[in-house]
Amino acid sequence: MNLLLKRIILLLLLIIIGILAYAFFNTELFKPRLSPKDTVEFKLNDLELEVFYNRPSKRDRSIFGGLVPFNEVWRTGANEATTFRTNSNLNIGGKTLPAGLYTLWTIPGETEWEVIFNSKQYPWGVDETMKPMRDPQFDVIRVSIPVQKLDQTVEQFTIAFDNSTDNLSLTMAWDETKIVVPLK
Repeated sequence: MNLLLKRIILLLLLIIIGILAYAFFNTELFKPRLSPKDTVEFKLNDLELEVFYNRPSKRDRSIFGGLVPFNEVWRTGANEATTFRTNSNLNIGGKTLPAGLYTLWTIPGETEWEVIFNSKQYPWGVDETMKPMRDPQFDVIRVSIPVQKLDQTVEQFTIAFDNSTDNLSLTMAWDETKIVVPLK
């Protein structure tokens, strides 16, 4: 092989090794996400529900009324907009949510939260100015849910389905706050 070609190949290998070393030591590329992605599913008979969201942690921060302001729209998690999928019509707070895929938004308050199911899909939860991307004209259901204060702190934001008493609900808990959204 030509000596010039060997030197070019060696130079390219050194450049690639340098780029990989830089990416490994100086970027977040290989580090775990601070707000990992999670999917929660519920299946019973013909009903299938799914929530996709990102789980931020408390990390010694003031959460509701601090990091997440009261009475302002929150993307209900971190990073991408939280999504809620149902394959059947649901009754939520006396209102019908048709089968489909929705983005899930909340407006946290001290004593109650507004839970919003929005039919538009958004590429991210906030825009470049960190304002929620939700467009209210696509809101399908808005329901007010009372806040429950918890005795123990929930470190990482958690969404779950609870059917332990044959009353299906969607729960959201973080810090010392929990809400329970009844689903029928």
